Amino acid sequence: MSQSNKDFLVELGTEELPPTALKSLSDAFTTGVEAGLTDAGISFGDVTSYAAPRRLAITIEALQTEQEDKEETLYGPPAKIAFDADGKPTKAAEGFASRAGATAADLQTAPDSHGKNAGKLMIQRTIKGKQTSELLGDIVQNSLDKLPIPKRMRWGASRVEFVRPVQWLVMLLGNTVVDAEVLGLKAGNTSRGHRFHAPGEVTIAEPLAYQETLRGAYVMTSFAERSALIKEQVTAEGKKLGGEAIIDDDLLDEVTALNEWPVALAGSFDEDFLRVPPEALVSSMKEHQKYFHVMKDGKLLPNFITVSNIESKDPAQVISGNEKVIRPRLADAAFFWDTDRKQKLESRFEKLENVVWVNKLGSIADKARRISALATRIAGETGGDAALVQRAAQLCKNDLVSQMVFEFTDLQGLAGKYYAEHDGERADVAAAMVEQYMPAFAGDELPATQTGTLIALADRLDSLVGLFGLGQIPTGSKDPFALRRASLGVLRLLVEKEIDIDLSTLIDWALASKWKAAPKADTKATLIEYMLDRFSAWYADENIPTGVFQAVRALGVTNALDINRRVKAVYEFSKLDAAESLAAANKRVSNILAKNGGDTVEAKVNGELLSQNEEQVLAREIAAKQQALEPLMANGDYAAALNELAGLRTAVDAFFDNVMVMADDDAVKNNRLALLKQLQGLFIGIADISVL
Repeated sequence: MSQSNKDFLVELGTEELPPTALKSLSDAFTTGVEAGLTDAGISFGDVTSYAAPRRLAITIEALQTEQEDKEETLYGPPAKIAFDADGKPTKAAEGFASRAGATAADLQTAPDSHGKNAGKLMIQRTIKGKQTSELLGDIVQNSLDKLPIPKRMRWGASRVEFVRPVQWLVMLLGNTVVDAEVLGLKAGNTSRGHRFHAPGEVTIAEPLAYQETLRGAYVMTSFAERSALIKEQVTAEGKKLGGEAIIDDDLLDEVTALNEWPVALAGSFDEDFLRVPPEALVSSMKEHQKYFHVMKDGKLLPNFITVSNIESKDPAQVISGNEKVIRPRLADAAFFWDTDRKQKLESRFEKLENVVWVNKLGSIADKARRISALATRIAGETGGDAALVQRAAQLCKNDLVSQMVFEFTDLQGLAGKYYAEHDGERADVAAAMVEQYMPAFAGDELPATQTGTLIALADRLDSLVGLFGLGQIPTGSKDPFALRRASLGVLRLLVEKEIDIDLSTLIDWALASKWKAAPKADTKATLIEYMLDRFSAWYADENIPTGVFQAVRALGVTNALDINRRVKAVYEFSKLDAAESLAAANKRVSNILAKNGGDTVEAKVNGELLSQNEEQVLAREIAAKQQALEPLMANGDYAAALNELAGLRTAVDAFFDNVMVMADDDAVKNNRLALLKQLQGLFIGIADISVL
């Protein structure tokens, strides 16, 4: 069949799409259409997606206009039961032919070359490919049905559901409108321009004219193009103000999703507001108004940059309107700041008694007391200042009941830091108000102070023990309390701050706290296993092979700092030429010992029974390595220890090449097993490298 290709356009016009989801909806829509075409066996060229506040669109170049014909073979019952003695087809044959849309005359018998179907009735037929235009409606509809929309809506009397009411539908194949219906709308070739600059209908002549046609109607359909333009304009406005516009990627995406024809404008606010912590002002501008802020020499300027969706003839009026809108927002922040500071941060602790943290785990005040007890105990082991830790624990959650945090939830911790500084608290205590939440995400910085480190560690351990104690263990993608993040936070704090305390010990200390509900009996074992599993993801991100971590985990070590030192050492060892040979030898040793008593084999070698040169050499090498490793293991210098052991390769290889371990003489055999037990012991003190 001869094929032809045409360009394709689909545009779905709606009320304003959710700005925070626009990008993901566009990507998912495009992926869905591509998958639908592929499943239908339709080839296509370059795909371009477009996303603007009122539209999702895709253009596809060189779309195959008709499916290929397919040859199909259907098999039925055995031929021997298909015809009676008179050669007439039986009911079995007629039924098969009917189901296949054929007649008995079309029936054939499958030859031997058809394998297991040989001797059966068969029908060979050609399935004619459909016109692509017939399939496009369903492909687009299915893609929209699969979009990740948590809650769909209906409008008017329609039963159609989508994230927002749908207003128009454009579907063109070449310059022809596709005869299809999607979301209750009949496809056409008319889009709509900018809501204010060009509110009328806009005819799209052919797919590849889409972008430029709408540009003439004041709509920039490309998300990437608008984003780049906004970034350029905002940066330029910041320079005009003598500073630098701070462009947050998430805010940039959201502003891009709100504007079809972006125009950046700079405004100002009263300098008196600068007495308020800059984070509060930025939060107000960013979260409520979608403004970009401007910095100079590390300080906030009394300016903002807004992005308007119109090209105003009187931009001063637009700026004035925005200045009027932002003023009460900043005034609120100033009011909260002034009001909160009228009482000391410590005085807010009593209010935490009435704020439930988690049902059955008590109030936030209860949690703060447990953090204090646990962090104080850890301080005693690490040389921390117990008095500072206890003071920080008493204050660390108090800003949660301040007016500032009630209004600007993203300022928890920061507000506490400012209030603590205002109250004259010690610098480490004030810093801990913020540092308790570090690290907040993968790759985030860690607390700078020891006090903040211990509060952050105790807070996460308290959450993990308490919630695991209630059986609230993350499953699949469900992790409402962010316990995976808390686990990784604990591991990072222990490893990167070099806190040499076993997880088992830390969990025991946390379990000893006063709990409203007694933790489950298996809490400790379950939590340790869960946290060690997080190490797997950690090392995967560092491109360390899974086998390296498993070689260490096989020992049952539960000290996070010690585990990390061992893993790094084994990883470096695994790169050596000797590693593969020694790993294989250790696996062989493990198998031999497992079959001959395993743990019951004593590592006591009788030198007089070492008759072969290779076993004598190995025995001397092992004795020398035992002596060399003793100070290295005592200092936890696993890398140097493994480098020492790499020198055993030649002796080990020679032993297995020339010595029969399972000698006929039991005394000789057992002596050689004891020698292998010693060899295994050298490595197993660091990791089970047989796992490598």
